[in-house]
Amino acid sequence: MKPPADCAGDVLDAASPCSVVNYLRWDLSAQQIQALTQELVEKTKHVYDQVGAQAREDVSYESTLKALADVEVSYTVQRNILDFPQHVSPSKDIRTASTEADKKLSEFDVEMSMRQDVYQRIVWLQEKVEKDAMRPEAWRYLERLIKLGQRNGLHLPEETQEKIKSIKKKLSLLCIDFNKNLNEDTTFLPFTREELGGLPEDFLNSLEKTEDNKLKVTLKYPHYFPLLKKCHVPETRRKVEEAFNCRCKEENCAILKELVALRAQKSSLLGFSTHADYVLEMNMAKTSQVVATFLDELAQKLKPLGEQERAVILELKKAECERRGLPFDARINAWDMRYYMNQVEETRYSVDQNVLKEYFPMQVVTQGLLGIYQELLGLAFEREEGAAVWHEDVVLYTVRDATSGQVIGKFYLDLYPREGKYGHAACFGLQPGCLRPDGSRQISIAAMVANFTKPTPDAPSLLQHDEVETYFHEFGHVMHQLCSQAEFAMFSGTHVERDFVEAPSQMLENWVWEREPLLRMSQHYRTGGALPSALLDRLIESRQANTGLFNLRQIVLAKVDQALHTQTGADPAEEYARLCQEILGVPATPGTNMPATFGHLAGGYDAQYYGYLWSEVYSMDMFHTRFKQEGVLSSKVGQDYRSCILRPGGSQDASAMLKLFLGREPRQDAFLLSKGLPVEGADSPAC
Repeated sequence: MKPPADCAGDVLDAASPCSVVNYLRWDLSAQQIQALTQELVEKTKHVYDQVGAQAREDVSYESTLKALADVEVSYTVQRNILDFPQHVSPSKDIRTASTEADKKLSEFDVEMSMRQDVYQRIVWLQEKVEKDAMRPEAWRYLERLIKLGQRNGLHLPEETQEKIKSIKKKLSLLCIDFNKNLNEDTTFLPFTREELGGLPEDFLNSLEKTEDNKLKVTLKYPHYFPLLKKCHVPETRRKVEEAFNCRCKEENCAILKELVALRAQKSSLLGFSTHADYVLEMNMAKTSQVVATFLDELAQKLKPLGEQERAVILELKKAECERRGLPFDARINAWDMRYYMNQVEETRYSVDQNVLKEYFPMQVVTQGLLGIYQELLGLAFEREEGAAVWHEDVVLYTVRDATSGQVIGKFYLDLYPREGKYGHAACFGLQPGCLRPDGSRQISIAAMVANFTKPTPDAPSLLQHDEVETYFHEFGHVMHQLCSQAEFAMFSGTHVERDFVEAPSQMLENWVWEREPLLRMSQHYRTGGALPSALLDRLIESRQANTGLFNLRQIVLAKVDQALHTQTGADPAEEYARLCQEILGVPATPGTNMPATFGHLAGGYDAQYYGYLWSEVYSMDMFHTRFKQEGVLSSKVGQDYRSCILRPGGSQDASAMLKLFLGREPRQDAFLLSKGLPVEGADSPAC
């Protein structure tokens, strides 16, 4: 299936022979990580020194721009080999060595990003060469390096540059510590079986026991979310919700305050009024005012829905308190939210998550998911037997283009929790798909890391439907990494605008709400029976359940993030509590500090959490305009999607890719309708 002519890559892409080498390795000891970090720093610095020492007349595409692009390719791969183990290695020593390597390399990244001599050579090159003499992506790379130099203050006095450099170093170390504190958290709460009333047997049987025979509940996702949804003992939910939002309270609260102050200071030195404005300059939204308007308008539209949903929840709570002989306090507490939102699904839509998950055993979901992605995008996946991996649970797949048979990449799946492992679900790009120094194409390699319930000898891993959605979402990022065909590592995979990066994978979440794909990835784990038609219909209907409260909570988080990065001296816990009350209508639990557990604030989403909602405008538009119209499993639309949206990586502006795929400018209609909101007229413009 050929892509539309205007979406196809240029000739260069077809002419590049492919290097199918996996340069990654996972057998390094803590000592080797330390030694190789130093070696990588020296080797990379040597190239920067050579570029920075060039005389003006010697500056050229080959000796300046290509030299920097080439070292970026090898540096990125080596850096990932050294710093990825901190998230996944089963050995604490290796995780610690990897975290230290990350700190050292982050400091080195700051040093290299602040090389005024290198920046000067790139400026000279831009003055010297004609735009038409360079390939479009190479010119974009040149312009991007100059822009990044300016955003690091390399056009400012040396004294200011030194201040910026020192702040950047502090910031990267603080971010690493913030997330390390959360990953290494081993808090657990002991409960009796009675205190865990309402939780299914398979869940209770999977819990470890304390010496006095109580059950250990950790604060990791596979324990926290099921408990908050299903445990009918309010006091247990209260304790767990409170502990969850008090994780790393003291240490991360201190780090967060320092992060926010340093970011504001750096942005001010660079001439921006706030850190949010500094960050947003490179995004689709451009300014903090645009983001504030987007969030405020959406909150206004969603508030009436939220009020209706809160009224329903209070009715359910009142009835439950009467039924169980519990006192009714006539309010919704933070620890009530997920429990009663789940009850709405069960009572209003008759969707019982415990029954539903019996139809989503991990193996069947994986098989269905991989099958759907292969057909949709014209790919073929093959599991690699005996691959070198970092833990026995991990599997590696090779990905080929189904038509040409050419290998385009590989992906690792690391799906189950273990101590010290990264606690959320995420896609890590490990080897960028781009051109190597000799002009051959390096294949892209990514890892999907998640924390789904681990299988036991008695039961397979059964996924909640929202976990199936998460699986589809993160795997969407993996496909973005692997299908992109950029020339430069800087534009490979998901290196797009931060408020667009979620759109390609959000769009693919739609498949877990559609009949045909759902039937393909479900089967009863004992009987092998198909998902009953009535349950399937009710599940699809339940997509609108709690949409007001769920999205208002996303707005609260986005607004906390914006407030911290636009106001001076905002207190994170107070700001969060105020917004919860004002927007969500559900108070934060006294004494908790949710922002201290909010990894995004220190994980590259600073001032950008709004991007989840913003990019949904585009993901819904893409889905409803093309897939819903032409066929949810249409390989033709899938190929267009691969060519127009995934293939360019960050080598084009997101707005241009969207216009090409949609055949028009984006619109907000599909997004608003998906939230259960009315749309006036057919043509309301996108934000």
